[in-house]
Amino acid sequence: MKTHIPLLFFLCSLSLVSQKKFDTIIKDGIKETSSKIFFSEKDLSLIDSLLMEARYKSPLYDTIHYVLKDLQIRESVMDKISTKTLKERLNEINERTPFNIAYNPALEKVIHSYLKYRKRYYPSLMAKANYYFPLFEKYLDAYDIPLEMKYLAIVESTLNPRARSRVGARGLWQFMYLTGKQYKLRVSSYVDERQDPIKATVAACKYLRDLHILFGDWDLALAAYNSGPGNVSKAIRRSGGYKNYWNIRPYLPRETAGYVPAFYATMYLFEYAKEHELQAKTPPIYHFATDTIHIKRSLSFDQISEVTGIKIEMLQFLNPSYKLDIIPLVKNRDYPLRLPKNATARFLSKEKELYALADTDDAKREKPLPRYFEMDKRVRYRVRNGDYLGKIARKFGVRVSDIKKWNRLRSSNLKIGQRLSVYPKRL
Repeated sequence: MKTHIPLLFFLCSLSLVSQKKFDTIIKDGIKETSSKIFFSEKDLSLIDSLLMEARYKSPLYDTIHYVLKDLQIRESVMDKISTKTLKERLNEINERTPFNIAYNPALEKVIHSYLKYRKRYYPSLMAKANYYFPLFEKYLDAYDIPLEMKYLAIVESTLNPRARSRVGARGLWQFMYLTGKQYKLRVSSYVDERQDPIKATVAACKYLRDLHILFGDWDLALAAYNSGPGNVSKAIRRSGGYKNYWNIRPYLPRETAGYVPAFYATMYLFEYAKEHELQAKTPPIYHFATDTIHIKRSLSFDQISEVTGIKIEMLQFLNPSYKLDIIPLVKNRDYPLRLPKNATARFLSKEKELYALADTDDAKREKPLPRYFEMDKRVRYRVRNGDYLGKIARKFGVRVSDIKKWNRLRSSNLKIGQRLSVYPKRL
């Protein structure tokens, strides 16, 4: 999903001076774009190519298809609210947010469709929101992002930190590999920081801040988060220069056309959950009831669960960035273990026992035979006239069967000049 690399976008745009006016004002360390940006068709194609465009798809594992397709949006009989009431409520939301939320029939249909076809999912979503939203709000506030942007993570991943899209986006905020890397999210065989709730949230805040600097509008920043800034710029130009989301919507990719209304509808349903009898389930834990511990060796969730009694499912929920359910110990890398606060003392009291178990498990694992890997001890022997395997074996103090195994020999026949690998016990 997130296939855009904003810094590359900025670098490309710097080379397009003849196609645009771009006055940047530096004020208190914040960039403010003061004039319009114009791109040619060729330039925008290049930008979207560099950003590895892969438009929003939402076949997320273990999650619902959150963004409704056009055929799924229809009038609802159940939970239908009057247009007058909806207008009043949307206006109230608009007054307290920096988004341009205004009533229109298309948004009304989306809201009705969510109430009819997705209402049963909201108690679970709201339970997860009770865990994640306080975390999101902390960083959204720190980066001066509207707090309502927390609803974006629902549209992106239905608050599943291990969500994966068909095109390779991952995590709560659905970062593609290269965009995540651009915002300092590391990926290794053990750890995917796109799935780390805190690190990915910080990256999303930085990305949204960059998009807002570029377009000067939070609705357009939302659209660009989905389809890439190049597509939004094209839509603005094709619409004749309009910058209201609804005015450029017909010119956006189909996936993005349904994306921002899904965000608005989600915001509305959470803000008026009580009126629609939407009640959150109890979350498994609250974020303020957790703490982190720095481990002294690599540990698996199985080992931690066995010694401390903490359920593996809880460890997975609190530590979603560990792909193999193993916390590695890597030099110059900080990979903490998040635990329920009420289990922290238990972990610390059994820490030595836990490390002893891990050492025992490592000792049980089959180790490679040294003679196959101590390459500095290997001898490359050239077969001479009169040599045979028994003679060569006695020379180096090894067995004939070993020589055959090392060299994958099916028989004892040798040829003069043939090279053999030997790991001698004596020289």
